[in-house]
Amino acid sequence: MSPGRQDANPAGTASGTPGGTGPVEPGTGWPGDLATARTPVARGAADVRALAASARTLDELAALQSVCRACPRLVAWREQVATVKRRSFQGERYWGRPVPGWGAERPGVAVVGLAPAAHGGNRTGRIFTGDRSGDVLFASLYRCGLAARPDSVAAGDGQRLIGTRVLAAVRCAPPDNKPSPAERDTCAPWLEAELAGVLPSLRVLVCLGAFAWQAIWQPLASIGFAPPRPRPAFGHGAEVSVEPRAKEPGSPPGMSSVDSPGTGSRARPGPHEPTGPVRLVGCYHPSQQNTFTGRVTPAMLDAVFRRARELAES
Repeated sequence: MSPGRQDANPAGTASGTPGGTGPVEPGTGWPGDLATARTPVARGAADVRALAASARTLDELAALQSVCRACPRLVAWREQVATVKRRSFQGERYWGRPVPGWGAERPGVAVVGLAPAAHGGNRTGRIFTGDRSGDVLFASLYRCGLAARPDSVAAGDGQRLIGTRVLAAVRCAPPDNKPSPAERDTCAPWLEAELAGVLPSLRVLVCLGAFAWQAIWQPLASIGFAPPRPRPAFGHGAEVSVEPRAKEPGSPPGMSSVDSPGTGSRARPGPHEPTGPVRLVGCYHPSQQNTFTGRVTPAMLDAVFRRARELAES
């Protein structure tokens, strides 16, 4: 597994950045911010579909995601949190925008979570960074050889993922950590495009929690996989192999039945298509509730990520 591009500005970190309330303006120097004032903004589900399909690189996709305003409830919440802030972070600037995936450009393993935490990724601008869940997650990734450091505290802190990419089913922090089905579906093209962009190397998807497990099936179908029927139930350590969808007779090269004309399905973004199966692995979410109660332990996480690395390298 090969490491890929990480933060655009690893010399500086966002944690502790003083001054200001409300979301960070694109192109104003936040570490890893790939958007500018000229980056197109999605303002509805149709815009999300069109812009996600137009992205030519993962960097371009991350820039487009990071300025999305398609879900009014999520926009209002993430910006309110960035303005009011938690008392312990009153001296810091909050990112307050959608949080793109990050890590290797050619990952063997992708780790899919639910959504950014209000005072974690929504504050730092990097998914699973700056909160208790991230502390547990990255410590495990480090022990399993998938991260260069045992912590992830801020954008630009020098953390590097090794053959691994971390992303979320929903890119904005939701109230009560509960996005609606409509918000999940509106955000899905961003996830589809990111998965399509890493298809040449992707071997394993680790889904953190039942929400991520359920949210991944439609994006996989949209980029050319054939999810099994019935869908397997989520469980810690659950594994299922998802095969590429068979091409329909007469389909043009590079087109699978999921995006054949007349099916009503979205066109798959990017030039890639599945060349082999991916393995889904279920993992309890490393939330404070789960870690404090012992539902998930460091040893349990390590077992999942060691298994994911083994599958990716085999």
